[in-house]
Amino acid sequence: MPMLKDPSKKYRRFKPVHLPNRQWPDKVIEKAPRWLATDLRDGNQSLPDPMDGEQKFRFFQKLVEIGYKEIEVSFPAASQTDFDFTRRLVETPGVVPDDVWLQVLAPCREDIIRRTVESLRGAKKAILHIYLATSECFRRIVFNTSKEQSLEIAVRCTKFARSITKDDPSMAGTEWHFEFSPETFSDTEPEYAAQVCEAVKAAWEPTEDAPIIFNLPATVEMTTPNVFADQIEYFCSHMTEREKYVVSVHPHNDRGCAVAAAELAQMAGAQRVEGTLFGNGERTGNVDLVTLALNLYTQGVTPNVDFSDLNSVIQLVEESNKIPVNERWPYGGQLVVCAFSGSHQDAIKKGFKLREDGTKGGEEPKWEIPYLPLDPEDIGRNYEAVIRVNSQSGKGGTAWVILRYLELDLPRALQVEFSKVVQRETETVSRELQPKEIVNLFQESYHLKSNPRFNLVDYNITTDRSTSPAPPEPGKALNTKNLKRRFTGIVEIDGVQHAITGVGPGAISSLAAALSSLGIDLDVVDYKEHSIGKKVGDDKAGRDVKAATYIQCTAAGSKETVWGVGIHQDVVQASLIALLSAASSFLTSRAGSPAPFRPIRSHDLTNEDLAALDQLTGSNNAAVELAPDGTTKPKVDIEELTRQADAQ
Repeated sequence: MPMLKDPSKKYRRFKPVHLPNRQWPDKVIEKAPRWLATDLRDGNQSLPDPMDGEQKFRFFQKLVEIGYKEIEVSFPAASQTDFDFTRRLVETPGVVPDDVWLQVLAPCREDIIRRTVESLRGAKKAILHIYLATSECFRRIVFNTSKEQSLEIAVRCTKFARSITKDDPSMAGTEWHFEFSPETFSDTEPEYAAQVCEAVKAAWEPTEDAPIIFNLPATVEMTTPNVFADQIEYFCSHMTEREKYVVSVHPHNDRGCAVAAAELAQMAGAQRVEGTLFGNGERTGNVDLVTLALNLYTQGVTPNVDFSDLNSVIQLVEESNKIPVNERWPYGGQLVVCAFSGSHQDAIKKGFKLREDGTKGGEEPKWEIPYLPLDPEDIGRNYEAVIRVNSQSGKGGTAWVILRYLELDLPRALQVEFSKVVQRETETVSRELQPKEIVNLFQESYHLKSNPRFNLVDYNITTDRSTSPAPPEPGKALNTKNLKRRFTGIVEIDGVQHAITGVGPGAISSLAAALSSLGIDLDVVDYKEHSIGKKVGDDKAGRDVKAATYIQCTAAGSKETVWGVGIHQDVVQASLIALLSAASSFLTSRAGSPAPFRPIRSHDLTNEDLAALDQLTGSNNAAVELAPDGTTKPKVDIEELTRQADAQ
């Protein structure tokens, strides 16, 4: 049957609560509520394949480890498994910490209440929880009872529960608390719910030291969270002896608003929240205790439960419930701390960079990262999982991966260039690229592991004295700072060694001039460098610190650009490696394939060049040798090598 054009013919709109002087909208949650974890009862009862005793035992231990002090462990009358599990907790020494309360559930039936109480005989701290559906719908359709009859049942069962717990001398070793739920509270007339609970309170006779717990469940979520908050505030303001009862809420998620309902209910006066980890429960589930706790945490409020190792919690929940945690579930989903969008990635990267700079002052700044309300490390997640890269990603994502894995803070123009390389790869493989794949792609693109075309065999950079400096003043040394620098060395290109020399204002320009003698004409248009491997506060880091250099070049006489990257302990050599990286990319891009390089012309070394080559010692690739007449000459025969290259 298709959806109705006028659903008002079939469904009634929920009536709001008349609360003209409501106070809760101006309240702020400033402390964590008392938590009740009901995974082992409510959560377990909703599973197609309920947990066995061993699974429930492991789950209980995890709840205790997280920090829950009140745990609803079973519906003992539902099955022998539940009864035996409860007895195991009570009878096994050291399993239940002294400050943890075991809670069990029973309907308002004396025989079931008695068996439920027996399951906790001998426990140190016990909460007996009984319930009775009070809504007009249930009174009329399910039980066929009047308001008066329902109230009488609630009072009678409360008195019976009292007689076999706190009034029974044989139970003196157990500290008993009592919880009553006007089940289907969210659909019950507010004044009637308060009337029933007032009568139950009188029957139990709570004290300020041992207050009764009134659990007000949204058994079925029927309205917006603000109306539920109105219901809670109405209840609190119409009940007497406020100090003798605790208001607990148990929101279900039929409308998808359970978390909001629980938070607004706390603002309206609720002191306790019942729920499950990741919201497992009947129909669309219970309120999610993980989300509630971490929502508090991100507002600077201590939640009193610890999710530092959230991954282990997820693993246990999935194994026990046999239901996966959705990838988009708040905090716990595998994708919630990931960004694929390029603009998101860029914003996150900038946020982390600014935070790292601020941390160098010693005091950790307040958390403020775009798109990330929570530091993933606080819940045991890795920063590497924050940004993932697919065909929709931009430069920010790829730059983030390279920064996290290689400590390379790429210049913006290089980010743009490399992001295109990554995008081509993602489109080719039609899937997301893993971080290691992106790292390998970067290392191959910019020749970090090995340069397939260029190898700097040996070199020397000296002052170019072909132009005489100004004569020194009397008694002072010759000042050569304004003189150019001369690069003299051996460069291997495609397995063939070439002796080259060049003059320029500095080391990089002199190597560029030397390469031009072979027909590789590159102009350096951008240069960046930074250190890597240095940690803040690490005094020993200086010994292992390296220089990372980035050089952008254009081909002489064209707008074609290439980037080179170099890493080395020596900043000068890192710069030279970066230029050769760019040269290798230049040759490949010009040829369209790694065709063997053929130099345009040979280059004769001057006497000054030979003298410089003579100083290249201490290497297995010594570039010069002593001739019989006492002169030096290159081991490499430049003209012969040129002829060989031309022949190829």
